[in-house]
Amino acid sequence: MTAFKFGLVHAPVTPFANGRLDLAGYGSVLDFHLQHGAEALALPMHAGESVSLTVTEREALLEFALSHVKSRIPVIANVSEAGTGIAASLARHAAKAGAAAVIASVPYYWKPPQHMLVAHFLAIAEAGELPLFVLNAPAEMNEVEFASKSVVDLIRRTPLMAGLIDMSLDWQYMIEVITVARATRADFQLVSGAEYMISAAAIGATGMLSPLAGIAPKLIANLYALCMAEKFREARPAQEQAAILFRAVRDAGVAGLKSGIRAMGRNCGAPRPPLRALDATEAKALLAQISAAGVMNSEPRGWM
Repeated sequence: MTAFKFGLVHAPVTPFANGRLDLAGYGSVLDFHLQHGAEALALPMHAGESVSLTVTEREALLEFALSHVKSRIPVIANVSEAGTGIAASLARHAAKAGAAAVIASVPYYWKPPQHMLVAHFLAIAEAGELPLFVLNAPAEMNEVEFASKSVVDLIRRTPLMAGLIDMSLDWQYMIEVITVARATRADFQLVSGAEYMISAAAIGATGMLSPLAGIAPKLIANLYALCMAEKFREARPAQEQAAILFRAVRDAGVAGLKSGIRAMGRNCGAPRPPLRALDATEAKALLAQISAAGVMNSEPRGWM
């Protein structure tokens, strides 16, 4: 069940029109990622405003994506939720709809102890019966980290525990996780949840989850390919460009990501309230930072 290989996975944004899902626009978003290097799609991630969507909307987005993609590449469902029952229900729906795997973070809004986190992820895995990738993002999740010993505990409890997506940028943590996890299961996958791929690949990561591919897919594909070939010296210029993009977008969050995508000629609408779009001054400053990365002239413009 853990044979699914993560690879270079794009995390698409979710377009809205007048506050409602824009499925026609979503089709354009998906087509863009299909044309520009995505080995799989993960949706809706936080970059896709998952926490601003109802369960019904999340299920509709997944069903639309699976129908639109037509098995050309795998589609991975993000089932992260505050409650175990809701997350498990989303995992069951993902399996029924045809998703290739599921992603789940620690529960939103509260700080359960490690044994409860293991139980949370186990319930999700058993409900969906799909390969499970745990998302470790302590900066986004009340500083709750899924401990390395808990990773091993979950691996021992279910063959569905396929890997961990790390967004912490804590290299010591990543080294510890991959060491103990692969000692328990050799095919355990470590995935970089950020576009800092040189360090992650040197540690042993074999996959990357990339929201920035919506802005600069050629850069991200080149960075990933060089790192997978262990050509780390050659990858350094691409990594430096990706780091500039990462820092430019990070502080503005989804609004920054959507503004950056719009600057490349692909309008995906504003974030759903209460998130706000960047104002003209903020958007201009972000564009200057993106321009500093040196990718504006080498990346696709518009939807082609």
